[in-house]
Amino acid sequence: MPRTRLYPLEDLEDIPGTKVFTAKASRQAYHLHKFCMSLMKAENREEFKADERAYLDKFKMSEAQKQAVLDRDMMKLIELGGNMYFLVKIASTDGMSALKAVSATSGMSADEYAKMMLEGGRSPEGLRSIRDRN
Repeated sequence: MPRTRLYPLEDLEDIPGTKVFTAKASRQAYHLHKFCMSLMKAENREEFKADERAYLDKFKMSEAQKQAVLDRDMMKLIELGGNMYFLVKIASTDGMSALKAVSATSGMSADEYAKMMLEGGRSPEGLRSIRDRN
């Protein structure tokens, strides 16, 4: 029996300020995530820190993904399919907290982001659709 969707997948791309992690993104970032998970081992973190480019070249990531890692551009990595659960391992390798890494994708300081989350997160009021932005 064919699967019935509750909404078109394109609707996931219509949420302002949000990049939904989909199966397509997961496939796009498979090798990026393999790299991130490799950083769980101390010897791999040391090898990466010693020569980042050479270490990245061991993985079948796109050139854009490799450059975004080198630039520590979390927003670009998310755009290229990355999931924050994996990407935070790059930040941890640099000695950055998960809070600081996640806040870097929000346009807020770590303190502002923590305060917002402790107060219940972003308000559901306001712009709800990119298409309806007119």
